[in-house]
Amino acid sequence: MATILAVGIATLDIINTVERYPSEDSEIRAISQRKTRGGNATNTLTVLSQLGHNSHWAGTLIDETDSQTIVQNLAQHNIDTSACKTLASGKMPTSYITHNQRTASRTIVHYRDCPEYDFASFKQIDLSRYDWIHFEGRNIAQTNKMLRYLKQTYPNISCSLEVEKYRPDIESLFSLPDWLFFSKDYAISQDQNDAATCLKQLTLTANTQATCTWGEQGAWLIDKNQALHHQAANNDSAIIDTLGAGDTFNAGFIHSQLQAANAQDSLRYATRLASHKCTQAGLDAINHNLTIQL
Repeated sequence: MATILAVGIATLDIINTVERYPSEDSEIRAISQRKTRGGNATNTLTVLSQLGHNSHWAGTLIDETDSQTIVQNLAQHNIDTSACKTLASGKMPTSYITHNQRTASRTIVHYRDCPEYDFASFKQIDLSRYDWIHFEGRNIAQTNKMLRYLKQTYPNISCSLEVEKYRPDIESLFSLPDWLFFSKDYAISQDQNDAATCLKQLTLTANTQATCTWGEQGAWLIDKNQALHHQAANNDSAIIDTLGAGDTFNAGFIHSQLQAANAQDSLRYATRLASHKCTQAGLDAINHNLTIQL
C-alpha cells in the first residue's frame, strides 16, 4: 500500500451524548461520555491506516498530558508522528462535542492554545518517501508555502486539500493541489445552497478536480472536463454518529485514487464509506463487515 502524509491538527475530543440538544440557559444530563482523539487530518489518517496504508502525521504537539493521550491513540492506529514538532508550553486543541442522539447531529465548542504547524518544519521532512500528501485548509499563508514547495520540488506526488470552512484568503490555495475536498459548511458560507452550484462556480486549473459533500444527499464531483457527477448517500441504515464522516469521505477518496480508480468510482467508494461510518460511533473498525468494490 501507499505511504501518506497528512498536515493538520489533532485534538482531544470530549463527546457528551444527550437525548436532545438543550435550549439556552438550561441543564441536561448526558446519556454517555467518551474521550477520544480527533482532528480532521488525523481522523483521515485513522481511516487510511485501517485501509492498509502507511500513515504519517505532521502537526504540533504540546508537552502536556493531553498530548500523551493523543500520541498513544495515534500509535494504536499505527500513525507515525516523527514529523511533528513539540512545544514546551501551550494547550492542545480541545473540542467539547454535544452529540444529539435524536438527530445524530453534533455541536462543537473548540478551544486551543497551540501554534499551527509551519513551513519551516514541513521543509525539514523528506517528502520523497510519500505517495500522497493531504493538507487541511487552515494556516493559509504557511500552507500556501508548503503546497508551492511540494509542487516545485516533487511535482509527481499527488496532493489534496480539505476545505471544511471559510478562512480569509483560502481561495489562494485552490489552484495548487490535485484534489479539493469541499464541505457543505464551506458552500453555505459562500451563499451557495447546493453542492453543484459550489463546484460550478469554481475556477479550477486544468489539473485540479474537486468534490463537495452534502450530508444525507451524498456528494458531487467536478472532473477535468468540468462535468458534474453525483453519488447518493446510502440511507438504508439508521444514522448513529456523523462526527468524522467528512474525514472518512476524504480518506476513501484518497484510498481509491491510490488504487488507480477513476474519479467517478472514487466518488462512489468514498460516499459509501462515509455513509457506513455514520452507522457507527467513532472510526474504529470502519471497514468491519463492509465490502465496497472499486
